[in-house]
Amino acid sequence: MWSFFHRLASPKHFYRFADRLIPWLGWSTLITFIIGLYLGLIVAPTDYQQGESYRIIYIHVPAAWMSMFVYVVMAIAGGIGLIWKMKMADIIASSAAPLGAAFTILALVTGSLWGKPMWGTWWIWDARLTSELILLFLYLGFIALQSAIEDRRTAANACAILALVGVVNIPIIHYSVEWWNTLHQGPTVTRFGKSAMATSMLIPLLTMFLAFKLYFATTLLMRARVEILERERDTTWMKNMIMGSDE
Repeated sequence: MWSFFHRLASPKHFYRFADRLIPWLGWSTLITFIIGLYLGLIVAPTDYQQGESYRIIYIHVPAAWMSMFVYVVMAIAGGIGLIWKMKMADIIASSAAPLGAAFTILALVTGSLWGKPMWGTWWIWDARLTSELILLFLYLGFIALQSAIEDRRTAANACAILALVGVVNIPIIHYSVEWWNTLHQGPTVTRFGKSAMATSMLIPLLTMFLAFKLYFATTLLMRARVEILERERDTTWMKNMIMGSDE
C-alpha cells in the first residue's frame, strides 16, 4: 500500500493512474448527479415552512461543504509540497484552487437566491456569509499569487504558506452559526446525535454531496493531468508516451 502511494508521488505514475480512473469517476459522477437531483427535486417532500424554495439546499449545501473540503485538501497538499518538496503535491494544490473557488462562488450565489425569500434580502454581513466570502478571497489570492511569481518552486512555497495560514478560516465558517447570533440556520446534518432533517430529505442531500465529491475527484484528476503535461513536456517519459512508447 505504501509502495502504491509512493509511486503516485511520481508525475509519470500519477498521470497513468489518473488516465485509468477518470472514465470510472466520470460515469459515477453523472449517475450520482442524476439520482441525487431526481430524489431532491422530485421525490423529496415539500418543506412545511419554506415550501419548494428549500430545494436549493441540494445545490447550496454540498457546494458550501465542498468549498471548505477543497481548501483543506489544497492546504494539506501545499504543506506536503512545502515540507517534502513533492512535485505532485504542488500540482494537486494548484489544480484544486480553481475548483474550490468555483464551489465557493456557487455556494455564495445559491445562498443569496435562498436568502431572498427566507430573509428578505440577497445579502447580509452575516458571520457565515462573510467568512465564506473571505474563503473566496483566499482562493483568488492563491490563484493570483501563483500567477504573479514566475519561478514555480517559489510560487508553490508562497501559495502553500498562504493556504496554511488561511486554514484558520475553515472552523470559523463551520462554527460561526454557533459562536455568533446569525440569520443563517444552525447545523442540521453535521451536529452531534440524530440529524434534524427528515430521512426523505437527508438521503437526497447526502447523495448530492457524494456527487459533488465525485465531480471534484474527476475534475481534479483531469486538471492535474493537464498540469503534468505542461510541466513534464520536456521529460523523456512524456516524449516516449506521446510517441506511443512505454519505455
